[in-house]
Amino acid sequence: MPGAVEIAFAWEPEADRSLGLPFYATPGAAGADLRANLPDRGRIVLAPGARVLVPTGLRIAVPDGFEVQIRPRSGLALKHGITLPNAPGTIDSDYRGPLGVIVLNAGKAAYEIMHGDRIAQMVVAPVVQARFAECDALPATPRGASGFGSTGVR
Repeated sequence: MPGAVEIAFAWEPEADRSLGLPFYATPGAAGADLRANLPDRGRIVLAPGARVLVPTGLRIAVPDGFEVQIRPRSGLALKHGITLPNAPGTIDSDYRGPLGVIVLNAGKAAYEIMHGDRIAQMVVAPVVQARFAECDALPATPRGASGFGSTGVR
């Protein structure tokens, strides 16, 4: 893939390496699928309203100038109410700890996460760090301060 950014991964000692690294399911996919890499190749039963940190068995090195965003899988959200409460979660370029996914069951029934299940997707994105400056007054715009949460246009 021309211009692809390389993301380095290292396995946790107890991880099941046969699950492989994250992968793009189709050539046009923006998100790479992440799998649950559970201890003893077990399962997690997530009650309605409950949340859990699901291990992936991986550590990650994101290059400077980029972040990895962790996002819900739309199929799990639609069919089962499974989502990520901090979506999108951000993995910064200087983080080297275990890669886990916070999963929330917003559905009405318990949901079972099995070892190897695709639980989230990761998107690699460029990051621009801003320079913050204090000022006495902000420049005026036609919208001004009105319409908080909306442009005011119907």
